[in-house]
Amino acid sequence: MKCVAAVVLLSLLSLGLSAPQSGCDALLKPITVSTEEMLGRLYFIGGSSDIPGSRSLAHLMTSAWLDMTVTSKSNVLNIVQTQRILGECSSLAYDVIFENSTMLIEQPFYLKEVYLSTECADCLVAKEDVIAGNDNFTSLLMFSKSRSVSPAAVELLKKQAECLLMPTPIMSNSNSEICPDNITPSEGLSALNSVLQAKMGHRVARLLDAVFDMFIN
Repeated sequence: MKCVAAVVLLSLLSLGLSAPQSGCDALLKPITVSTEEMLGRLYFIGGSSDIPGSRSLAHLMTSAWLDMTVTSKSNVLNIVQTQRILGECSSLAYDVIFENSTMLIEQPFYLKEVYLSTECADCLVAKEDVIAGNDNFTSLLMFSKSRSVSPAAVELLKKQAECLLMPTPIMSNSNSEICPDNITPSEGLSALNSVLQAKMGHRVARLLDAVFDMFIN
C-alpha cells in the first residue's frame, strides 16, 4: 500500500488555500517538452495534490526518483519509479504515452500530464489531471536532474499552486538518502487504480492527512 500510494503522484497536500495572483494565465500555460528532456533520471523535489493521503505520504516518503527510457514504440516511455517510505525502498514500473509535450495514461484510469514554466534549467514541473471513476484529482509536481533547486524555482512553483487554488507545495529534503538502482520493480497502474477506486480508503486517508496537519504543521 505504501508504494502504491506513490505511483503517479508522489503527491503532497497542505492546508491553507490562497487566492490566485495576477499573471496566472502565463504561469499555467503549458510549455513544449521534447522526449529527450524526459529521458534519464529525475529526482522528486516537491509538489501539491488533492489526492487523499497525499499529505500523509509527504511525511512518510523521504526521497523518490524516476528513471524514464524509450520503448520499441515511438510514443511510449517506460517509467521506473523508486521511493523510500518509512526507511524502506520500493520500486514500480509502468508505461505511459508521450507525444506533443503531453503524458497520457488511458487505462485503468485516466491521467493527463502537461508541463509548466520553471526557473530551473534542468527541471520539469508537471500538472497532472487524474480521472478515476467519478473522482477527479489534480497534482502539481516538480522533478529535477539535480537533487536541489534554487529558491526562485521553489517560489515559482508556489505561485503556480496558488493559481491552481492548491495547497502550498511541500518540498523534499535534498540531503535525504535515496534508494539504490537494484530494486526489482513491481507493476503499478492496476494497483494504484484499486486505491483510487476505494471510497472508504479515501475517507481514511483524508483523516490521516488531517492528523498530520494537526500535529506536524
